[in-house]
Amino acid sequence: MQKNILFIMYDQLRHDYLGCAGHPTIRTPHMDALAARGVRFSNAYVQSPVCGASRMSTYTGRYVHSHGAAYNGFPLRVGEMTLGDHLRSAGMGCWLIGKTHMKADAAGMARLGLTPDSVIGARQAECGFDVWERDDGLWASGPHGPYDDKRSPYNEYLKHQGYAGDNPWADFANAGADGDDLASGWFMQNAARPANIRDQDSETPWLTRRALAFLDQAQGPWCAHVSFIKPHWPYIVPAPYHDMYTPQDVVPALRDAREKDDPHPVYGAFMDSRVGQSFARDEVRDVVIPAYMGLITQCDDQLGVLLAHLKATGQDKDTVIVLTSDHGDYLGDHWMGEKDLFHDPSVRVPLIICDPSPAADATRGTICDALVESIDLAATFIDIAGAQVPRHIVEGRSLCPFLTGETVTQWRDYVISEYDYSKSPMRAALGVSIRDARLFRVADKRWKLIHAEGGFRPMLFDRKEDPQEFVDLGASDSHRDVIAQMYAHLANWARRPSQRVTISDAQIEAGTGTGDEVGILVGAYTPEDVAPDVAAVYQGKIPD
Repeated sequence: MQKNILFIMYDQLRHDYLGCAGHPTIRTPHMDALAARGVRFSNAYVQSPVCGASRMSTYTGRYVHSHGAAYNGFPLRVGEMTLGDHLRSAGMGCWLIGKTHMKADAAGMARLGLTPDSVIGARQAECGFDVWERDDGLWASGPHGPYDDKRSPYNEYLKHQGYAGDNPWADFANAGADGDDLASGWFMQNAARPANIRDQDSETPWLTRRALAFLDQAQGPWCAHVSFIKPHWPYIVPAPYHDMYTPQDVVPALRDAREKDDPHPVYGAFMDSRVGQSFARDEVRDVVIPAYMGLITQCDDQLGVLLAHLKATGQDKDTVIVLTSDHGDYLGDHWMGEKDLFHDPSVRVPLIICDPSPAADATRGTICDALVESIDLAATFIDIAGAQVPRHIVEGRSLCPFLTGETVTQWRDYVISEYDYSKSPMRAALGVSIRDARLFRVADKRWKLIHAEGGFRPMLFDRKEDPQEFVDLGASDSHRDVIAQMYAHLANWARRPSQRVTISDAQIEAGTGTGDEVGILVGAYTPEDVAPDVAAVYQGKIPD
């Protein structure tokens, strides 16, 4: 059976804010039902805790260190192969509906003479996707201009629906009303207000309808990346979701006073940031988290719309459904907000894969605890498309064996995440150079080590004895051996041949030899030093 792939990504959705993941109060029946029909991967980790870098790893199947787009707004270099390139080579279309947070390498494209209005140029500018609808979803504007100067299809839709002003995204979709006054979602005190917009006109239902329009005309095989902006901030949601949850539904923050007692300097700087100080306050969490949960339930309801449409059109029978996120959200855990470091609320994400094939029947409703990385999705999709995964380019591994219940004897022992915080105010606060503003996380099922460039000591957590990651053992003399072992893992990862992408191992193997066969006789002293048929080429009479 020729399969399609519906690749759904939410932005900033925590791994533990699903009913099927054990959240005690949130309502996500459609995500839960999808998990009951597929495999839920409980140890899935992203390659970076920020949108752009994480997504570039997902779309290329390569670590941040390999593709180089290490932060939001850092261009993905021209020529970097992406999911679209691999799938089209396998005969599968690859379409974008929503967000990528990708910035094109305009200088590289100009150097190569690629124009954005050409087919190749457009794909290079759109992370390898063919675009059905691109909308990155953050249409903020401040005193120094807009955050994103691209056109917003969603804003144009709102204007056609009668929402006033130049930026209805900011004034209606992500703001409430205080009488006649604007109550912007950027001020978290307004999170409990309903967004000043009809539910059907808000971002998640709008993008769902764009996805349905794609499905109604799609000719397979296809991969459709439906990439929602929510539940990413601003934390504000339209009725009826705005008061669906209350502070009584908010789970206690995962934090401990010991974390503030002489913290690692980098960790301390992020705790002391404006967002960290805000989310350290319970009154902020009690207002924000119910709105965040409302956004998630709205996402879940729209997932139900998508799934119902697939079933009604019969496309569910030949479509693999993949659901994940680009990173999580601290929400006050570890005295943090946002997602800038490597605790599990930030870098661990939901991942559910539902394959309709009879071969996957044995694993339906199961939980896989293997260490999975977001780069594995590219390899998985290539595998689903029926092609050979180019291991010299794609650094992830196919998850298909886990879907069909195969015994996987060789899998990774550790996972890697990276973070370039050179554009963050925390770099200046710490006084580190742009080159040194980098963090690396290596973790196995027990230990997590975080390395910070710039002469800082490491951080270390024992996740068996301290599953909430409260106690930093990085300065502990009794854990020197563990630290050394984790650094050995990191060094082994760093030595991989990540830039040898133009020739495969098979090609190298096929071309390995002495060179005699093609006339390169290195080290031969006499004809007897080589095979007779080789020597014969260089013997005989001088040509007339």
